[in-house]
Amino acid sequence: MRDRSVLPIRGVNISEASGHRLSHLQTVPRHMVHRAAVSEVFLTDAQALGGDRFLVAAQWPRDHALYYPDSGGFTDPLLFAETIRQSMVYLAHAYYDVPLTHRFIGSDFHFEITDPELFRVIDVPLQPVLEARWTELESRPPNRVSLRVDVELTIAGSVCGRGSISAIAVDDKRYGLLRRRGAPSAADAQAQVPQQGTRIPAACVGRLREKDCVLERVAGGDWQMRAAVGHAVLFDHPTDHVPLMVMLEGFRQLGHLLTRAPSLCSEAGRTAAFLTAASVDCLAFAEVDAPIRLRVHDGYEPASRGGAGELRVDAVQSGRDVATATTVWAALPVAERVGVA
Repeated sequence: MRDRSVLPIRGVNISEASGHRLSHLQTVPRHMVHRAAVSEVFLTDAQALGGDRFLVAAQWPRDHALYYPDSGGFTDPLLFAETIRQSMVYLAHAYYDVPLTHRFIGSDFHFEITDPELFRVIDVPLQPVLEARWTELESRPPNRVSLRVDVELTIAGSVCGRGSISAIAVDDKRYGLLRRRGAPSAADAQAQVPQQGTRIPAACVGRLREKDCVLERVAGGDWQMRAAVGHAVLFDHPTDHVPLMVMLEGFRQLGHLLTRAPSLCSEAGRTAAFLTAASVDCLAFAEVDAPIRLRVHDGYEPASRGGAGELRVDAVQSGRDVATATTVWAALPVAERVGVA
């Protein structure tokens, strides 16, 4: 295991590649990343490198109300996902004059962790740095911007991941038009009659608290996602649709459930399933007041591979596809010493 106990703890991280100094003393203002709670802000600084390239600094908590380490002692991969999302929003407001009142509508999202060992929890908070590249796909100022942000993740000076997010940023008027246009028709709403599901035990989906579970089992052996809009992290602020990060949580929880083979346990020397990559295509707005059916593509047999493999899932609501996702899982050794349970 690499020795990362010498991570800087006085608030400054120096990028060896660029010589730029990035502060970790405090988070960026919460409104700059569209978060209501300061505790949900992970970005701490950003610097422009020129040519639409940036360094973005963050600090990940060693423990968190929802994004806590797994039984193997690995940092939650969705902290990386949320850091990508926050980076896009922050760069848009801080460097590209996108008004703070604009709404962001995601279209596709991807992350990949290439060195999971660097995600192990240690004695100090991890201080990741993203090298981000902004691409403006289309601009109709000041009311609409179509954009893509690609990132490379570095922890303790080593590259260990990459990701991207595409979205459009629009004013309230255009958001309202798109929202009405994307709402399900009456026929669509009747195509899928909501079923009462049985909530899956939190431990089976990688969660500690029952209220963090968004997954239900319904008649016929299907799965559906139903997230409580009062959840303080999943719904950090009021919204009229299911956010991308909530969709990703549902896909992640289904993956945790399906990768749980009898051989997987938290004892030292054994293995645990770890989410190493996820890709999500957002096809339509998902409504908050109706369950979302999750349909797994054929051909996935996690138990035969110790929990490792690729899982493809379609999200269907009111008879129409709202998203599709692919998650990739790896079987990783559990450390003898786990930083946080």
